[in-house]
Amino acid sequence: MTAEAEPFGHHALFYADEQQYLAGTVPFIRDGLAGGEPVAVAVPGENLRLIQDELGADAESVRFLDMREAGRNPGRIIPGVLHAFADAQPPGRRVRIIGEPVWAGRSATEYPACVQHEALINAAFQGREATIVCPYDTVRLGEQVLADACATHPVVIPAGATDGRDSDAYAPEAVVARYNEPLPAVADGLSSDFGEETLAEARHTATAEGGRLGLTGIRLEDLALITAELTTNSVVHGGGSGRLRVWAEHGYVVCEVRDKGRLTDPLAGRRPASRDQRGGRGLLLVNLLADLVRLHTGEDGTTIRCYLAP
Repeated sequence: MTAEAEPFGHHALFYADEQQYLAGTVPFIRDGLAGGEPVAVAVPGENLRLIQDELGADAESVRFLDMREAGRNPGRIIPGVLHAFADAQPPGRRVRIIGEPVWAGRSATEYPACVQHEALINAAFQGREATIVCPYDTVRLGEQVLADACATHPVVIPAGATDGRDSDAYAPEAVVARYNEPLPAVADGLSSDFGEETLAEARHTATAEGGRLGLTGIRLEDLALITAELTTNSVVHGGGSGRLRVWAEHGYVVCEVRDKGRLTDPLAGRRPASRDQRGGRGLLLVNLLADLVRLHTGEDGTTIRCYLAP
């Protein structure tokens, strides 16, 4: 498999076993190294070790990241993994990246954020000199997941094949819209309205509840920063007020902010901030700090829900 002639290539690599996984990833890596292209591999730890062992000495020339950690929040992957690697290279240098954001252990709560991430890569890297390959396990992932992969990748490499084909189902904008679904209702938890005059009070309320629910140290500081950014955004861009909620869910502390604004930029919070940029870092900071961010926006307003593990 070779890099695309056009500037950006985004491939879904289907595999059914370890042999197919290595056959689809290792030659891609070695071809890149042979051509002088920087290569990064961000996949779950067990697959990371498979690739490292197969590469042998060539592994020393590759940037490796465990996606279970670096990409735990799918909203962090574009700015914190993909762009972080590509932007660190010399201008005009083509890069190759293997990124596996969807694996069998992803929860149903995480999955919609994963699919939207895959769809948004295409807009985030449009015109960039890069090829990104995303492996998908055809045995352990469901039919809908594989169908979504065909809709979010312009090129699909069938399991066991060495060449890709254009995806007839490719429709990333439709995928982003389809998974912009209302978030599940939650009955319990602290709820508090806020406005411009009560931003500090909202932050203190959230951290007090987060501490009561088990957050400590740096995680409690993360909650304070997330709350400050989201509530300030609501005041400045979301109609001047909003509602804050904090609760515990499946081992996480969840912070939610809802307001009457509508988020029209699907890449908000996923673009790396330039050094001279003034403002516009709020949602990016939230994505970098939280373990998961879910978002729903529509005519009636925007809801952003952030999950933090103790």
